[in-house]
Amino acid sequence: MRKLSIAALLGLILGGCQSLQQDVQYTSERNEAVFSDLAEMIVALDKDPRESAPARRRITDLEKSRVKDGNFEGRLSAWSGRLFLIEGKRREAEARFKKAESLFPGSVEGRVLGIRLEQDPEKRRALCEDSLTEARGGSFLGRQGEFHIELGRVQLELKNYPEAAAAFDSAFPSLSAVYRRTYGEDRQRAFSLRNLDPETGPRTAGISLKQAITWEDAVELSKTETGLLLFISGGENQSVPELFRLLAEMSVIPPTQDITETNGEIPRRTALYDAVLRSGAAWYLWRLLAENRADRSLLTRYSSRYAGGSPIPDLNRDSIFFDSILGCIERQFMALTDGKNFNGGGTVNGAEFLFMLKKIK
Repeated sequence: MRKLSIAALLGLILGGCQSLQQDVQYTSERNEAVFSDLAEMIVALDKDPRESAPARRRITDLEKSRVKDGNFEGRLSAWSGRLFLIEGKRREAEARFKKAESLFPGSVEGRVLGIRLEQDPEKRRALCEDSLTEARGGSFLGRQGEFHIELGRVQLELKNYPEAAAAFDSAFPSLSAVYRRTYGEDRQRAFSLRNLDPETGPRTAGISLKQAITWEDAVELSKTETGLLLFISGGENQSVPELFRLLAEMSVIPPTQDITETNGEIPRRTALYDAVLRSGAAWYLWRLLAENRADRSLLTRYSSRYAGGSPIPDLNRDSIFFDSILGCIERQFMALTDGKNFNGGGTVNGAEFLFMLKKIK
């Protein structure tokens, strides 16, 4: 048998000691940094799952390491299972969940994976709420933010929009920036839809998510979500283009959306697929109110009061939109954008327009 020199033996011993020292440091000092890095990689995949390969390579490397610690291995297994779910490999995810629970029962990572593995959304919501109750009682070392994220996701799925928005808002302050980057759009969607009935149809929900609606969208919402067009439709199921044409003929649709336009001959320019501007929205809403109340005196109510000028800096007293805008502000159908100006040229998003319609209704 070949004999090793003293120098070689010392090298092996020192190398072994260095490896052991690295393992100890790895488990005792770097665990949280490791899992923080994994969170940055894997959480982001909920928004864009296409780049999962680097995260899988990282987990595979960690699984091959010499760390023998139940806490570390259990949490790593849970993250691996979560990644498998993103990759569409449910069986592997379930296996990792069982391993995580056997190695480190009740970890936050394991609990989140268990929530995600539950396919019934109502049961999933109950699991989230149970976890939050435990967290408030002192469990999970104040890491309830991750459970708030899961609750926000399932409330959004259940169309409980106000509750979803509130859950996301509770989560973000205690979590790293990757959570807001990943779920910020979900939070915004929940907030935009918070005034919708859970039974709202997909067409209305889709319009409500638009950042800038068209007149086609405005008439569609008026038709499907309110009874405000019965004065013109008589209860008949008329098409949106036909309703738009009739509303335009009655000047319920503004001939123009130029807030600087004054009374006179205005060539009709507003089209079905034009974006709804704030000036046009005010005109439309105010005339819907006048028609539904059969009170056309509303159309000149404010111009007769403010003969000396306009109380809104960016709205001229002679503008054809003067009465509509002041009426919508006074009735709180709309608001001044900065507490001072109206910003008539701004666009209107779907959620806020539906909210305006519901206020008239």
